[in-house]
Amino acid sequence: MKEQPDLLKRELEEARTRKLSLILGIIFVAINLRMPITSISPLLELIRFDLPMSNTLAGFLTTLPLIAFAIISPFVSKLSRKLGVEQLVFYTLLFLVFGSFIRPLGNNLAFLLAGTLLIGIGIAIGNVILPSIIKKEFPFKLGLLTGVYSISMNLFAAIASGLSFPLASNIGLGWRGTLYIFAGFAVLALIIWLPQLNKKQKPFSSANLKGSAPAHRSVWKSKLAWQIAIVMGIQSAVFYINVAWLPVIVQDRGFTASDGGFMLSFMQFGIIPITFIIPIIAGKTKDQRLLMNLASLFICLGIVGLMLPVANLLYLAIISVLLGIGGGMAFSLSMMFFSLRTNTPEEAAETSGMAQSVGYVLAAFGPLLFGFLHDMLGNFEVALLVLLLAGIGLFLAGQGAAKNQKLFHS
Repeated sequence: MKEQPDLLKRELEEARTRKLSLILGIIFVAINLRMPITSISPLLELIRFDLPMSNTLAGFLTTLPLIAFAIISPFVSKLSRKLGVEQLVFYTLLFLVFGSFIRPLGNNLAFLLAGTLLIGIGIAIGNVILPSIIKKEFPFKLGLLTGVYSISMNLFAAIASGLSFPLASNIGLGWRGTLYIFAGFAVLALIIWLPQLNKKQKPFSSANLKGSAPAHRSVWKSKLAWQIAIVMGIQSAVFYINVAWLPVIVQDRGFTASDGGFMLSFMQFGIIPITFIIPIIAGKTKDQRLLMNLASLFICLGIVGLMLPVANLLYLAIISVLLGIGGGMAFSLSMMFFSLRTNTPEEAAETSGMAQSVGYVLAAFGPLLFGFLHDMLGNFEVALLVLLLAGIGLFLAGQGAAKNQKLFHS
């Protein structure tokens, strides 16, 4: 009789250990979903000095992963059904490891571009599949685990962007040595994920999941899915436009490039805590329209603040934090909508793939359009007005995406 309680206790301990192992794996995968991009941006001048390239090609290094996100994302759900999510994450990490070690090789631009493309493919798969894993394995802890995933991703992205140039220049590692240091995180994530391959998990199958939508129902035909995609797209475009142009706007007010970098840091500081807090709050509420309205309001206030010709660093720091808070809220809600508005992990993966495909098309071309308007007109006023209209579009699309409803009725 005593053997049964002991056996049950062992099974519970094993289950707890597996869950903790999975959470650790999710954290380390998330760490690698932004770091390879943010670590290279501050090194572009060093890379250009070592490997002569045009400004256009240098900019393409940061745009190429976004293009890969847009192209690859819609196919990830189908791959997950064939391979299983654990195996697919393993392939994600292989792409990241190989891409990270190929990128700094030799004195040939081909290695740099090929490695960047492999990294973009790996991140595209991870972006889509992690939210669906969280829905599948932690259905009652969606907010907490989404928060952990988001803050891991954004915190290490900020650390990488802040440390990459000092490591390369001040410590003397050079741009290649610095990229190899950050590549070590992909190797570590791969090692930590290996135990998940021992799980005998079936690939996603809507036929085996209660409450699932019929297979013929495409998320691309769902109005709600498009609202989620628009929210994802606009918040992505606003974020990448700010990353590319906020420092330039600050310099246009008469301040230094260093001041512009600090404003970008303030924006990141606004994002980081929000991406942990908001998913927890959103997970505890059925309707997230109030949170979506606040996100849109903060973004619009930040844009209006940039439109006012105020040349004061404290003022610009406050505006940067507002943009960070609004952007962090919108990003976190986008991640939560993939789970909250779907019935199954398969639907979550399909919606995530669709939304991120649309989102990263806008993210890739948003900064280019913003720069084109600035160059054509010689000022930022019209470009910022267009960005403000995008913020209003975020509010309108958010009314449907944040409403308590499901993609398909079960």
